[in-house]
Amino acid sequence: MTPIQLSAYTATTCLGRGLAATRTALASGASGLAPCAFETVRLDTWIGEVPGVDDQALPAPLAEYDCRNNRLTLLGLETDSFADHVREAIGRLGRDRVGIFLGTSTSGILQTELAYRRRDGVTGALPPDFSYRATHNSFSLTEFTRRYFGLEGIAMTVSTACSSSAKVFAAAARQLALGTIDAAIVGGVDSLCLTTLYGFASLQLTSSRPCRPYDLARDGISIAEGAAFALLERATAPPAGTVLLLGTGESSDAYHMSAPHPEGLGARLAMEGALRAANLSPADFDYINLHGTATPANDAAEGKAVTALFGATTPCSSTKGATGHTLGAAGAVEAVICALALEDGLLPGSPGTETVDPDLAPAYVQRTRPGAPRRALSNSFGFGGSNCSLVFGVAP
Repeated sequence: MTPIQLSAYTATTCLGRGLAATRTALASGASGLAPCAFETVRLDTWIGEVPGVDDQALPAPLAEYDCRNNRLTLLGLETDSFADHVREAIGRLGRDRVGIFLGTSTSGILQTELAYRRRDGVTGALPPDFSYRATHNSFSLTEFTRRYFGLEGIAMTVSTACSSSAKVFAAAARQLALGTIDAAIVGGVDSLCLTTLYGFASLQLTSSRPCRPYDLARDGISIAEGAAFALLERATAPPAGTVLLLGTGESSDAYHMSAPHPEGLGARLAMEGALRAANLSPADFDYINLHGTATPANDAAEGKAVTALFGATTPCSSTKGATGHTLGAAGAVEAVICALALEDGLLPGSPGTETVDPDLAPAYVQRTRPGAPRRALSNSFGFGGSNCSLVFGVAP
């Protein structure tokens, strides 16, 4: 695969808005998780909520898209001057030459949940001001972003659960290689909602304390929300130190509706595909950002796959103890974390992890430390065995 340049990137999570907040939290080992107090939810669990989402107003011409997910989308786009970088690329390349590839799991489903509370008492009809297409629909955030920037080129949403916003990097890379576009906005947005919180609780996958990825006593996830974006362009003589997308790998093991293959078959296939695309070997990697949800089955399966492929010495960690599991946004959030690790020369730690399961990750990084990584792998694995691994590096 021809390397692709990350011309700009940004992330907004419970750690704070933008790269500066993310950097500070990674360096200090802070976590943004807190006891659940979202909406009317009454669950004994911890979540990652982004402050100020409901205070974000959409532009009047785009008012029909108003929902928590699109407010979070706009909040993320207008952070770290990301929108300015996009507008500069549009001016340079043209409105039909910048594609949009965004991932989400539940999109604006909270708007539907709120609408159901306002159903007609006699007919049961949803309120007339409710628009499924502009809010709940998975394409909503992509259409909103497309109209916000006035773009005219290819636009698509990927919704493959927790691998959604990793797979958009692969989708965009293919279109750049085909020549249908010259740049791409990639990323993911998922916002808190009742369906997700109660749904994962019903599956007995949420923890009553902050999640502990790869811990011997791990017992579930901490659901969170987030928005992360990157602007991808062909890497033509990038300056030294520029973060590059070097390879992507995707697989679908279809082992089970929600459980991973116990030996991590799909995970390994995705990682191997990413390494082939980047023309690299396991020995070439300095850091792996694990999917690491902190459920017993997920961490065990991924740990087996990573150890089988990379051995016991490659530093690795899951940063979900800091950000929580942002579901459809996780791939993009963790891609940005890998970019910061490469740019800042650090190996991110794992807040919340106390006693690492030695059988799964012998080189697990519990506390952030200097490491000067040059190549990093980021794993994102979704329900139904939809897996994606991304390879990042820095220009020499």
